[in-house]
Amino acid sequence: MDWWLILLIIIFSLLFLFAIGVPVAFSFLFVNMVAAYFLWGGHKGLDQVILSVYGSVINFTMLPIPLFVLMGEVMFRSGVAPRMIETIDKWLGSIPGRLSLMAVMSGTVFSTLSGSSMASTAMLGSVLVPEMEKRGYKKPMSLGPILGSGGLAIMIPPSALGVILASLARFSVGKLLIAIIVPGFIMAALYTAYVMIRCLLQPNLAPPYAVINIPLSQKIFASIRYILPLGSIVFLVIGLIFLGVATPTESAALGALGCFVLAFLYRGLKWEVVKTTFVGTMRTTAMIFVILSASVAFSQIMAYTGATTEIVEFISRLPLPPLLLVIAMQVVMLFMGTFLEAMPIMMITIPIFLPIINALNIDIIWFGVVMLLNMEMAMTSPPFGLSLFVMKGVSPPGVTMRDIYLAAIPFLLCDLIAMSLIMVFPSLVLWLPALM
Repeated sequence: MDWWLILLIIIFSLLFLFAIGVPVAFSFLFVNMVAAYFLWGGHKGLDQVILSVYGSVINFTMLPIPLFVLMGEVMFRSGVAPRMIETIDKWLGSIPGRLSLMAVMSGTVFSTLSGSSMASTAMLGSVLVPEMEKRGYKKPMSLGPILGSGGLAIMIPPSALGVILASLARFSVGKLLIAIIVPGFIMAALYTAYVMIRCLLQPNLAPPYAVINIPLSQKIFASIRYILPLGSIVFLVIGLIFLGVATPTESAALGALGCFVLAFLYRGLKWEVVKTTFVGTMRTTAMIFVILSASVAFSQIMAYTGATTEIVEFISRLPLPPLLLVIAMQVVMLFMGTFLEAMPIMMITIPIFLPIINALNIDIIWFGVVMLLNMEMAMTSPPFGLSLFVMKGVSPPGVTMRDIYLAAIPFLLCDLIAMSLIMVFPSLVLWLPALM
């Protein structure tokens, strides 16, 4: 059977299983086992799948994933994150779109402590949306900023999805985590600019309201108490990697320990908090690791069929500049993001795209950052982005999915601007890793 026919059967089988509601991990495992049985000699093929699964879960580079998830869980459940939001609130004063800007700033700060965009969206949505509704904020300025800034957890380290991408593509986790810092803050700046400009042009979207005047000494004290200690966590996770003192795994372990120490100092580390934190972390980690296990076997099957080699050779012969090929890849992933989650998109595309990138001598870290930004967009792309459904779950009654879709679109356009800047100016991505 020709390679392209095998590839079509595999891809359409996956899409069919997704469409009927089979979880992503089990869809890939089922297709892997069937393909391995018929392509690799029956039971011997199934044995190879088992070996692939085992080899993927014992990979040391995967260890930061549960530790990053654990950091976000303990900061959210211990009440440290809401205190951080209250402190930021004290500094904003009576500026246009005050609560929307607070959502962006809080999302940016919380992203340095959590590797999960869903956790960030859930926390910001549950805390800020009710207050915005009470103040008369319209849905574009109450839902949109939270969806945008919640996704920054993917683009600002620690990023669990970034670790997954680097592990699947087999390049430096540390360099990728450092490389996404500048793009992440560019996105935050674009969100801030959009909120301020739109609130100035349409004040009715975010009506002004009287704000209690807080003494400067009280603001400084709150910042020293609730914001400054978070800088130690940022240093443990990002600073140690940048300085070359610790590996991403060691930094993640120190960051998780630091989060527990902060939760204890703020008197939020109760037994119930510890229990729910570890249960939530184990549930999320198990799901991620099953998906990753299936991904490794899928990549091996793709290579065995010859599909990867044939596609690389075909693309390499096209008379197109490399940048145009990269743009075409992003368009394909953006389209997939409208009906698939980030993980299956990565699992399908990495075995195909990465050999092409290597053949074209394109910097793999730069491409990884562009791809990760694309995956951030997939989390908020209508109609099936996961963050959209998280937002629906924490929104007050009366908020429809249509409201959430419309609120997300302007922030997706900001993401596209950020992606364009990264493509035109690769140094935005590469200069920080070069200093490591």
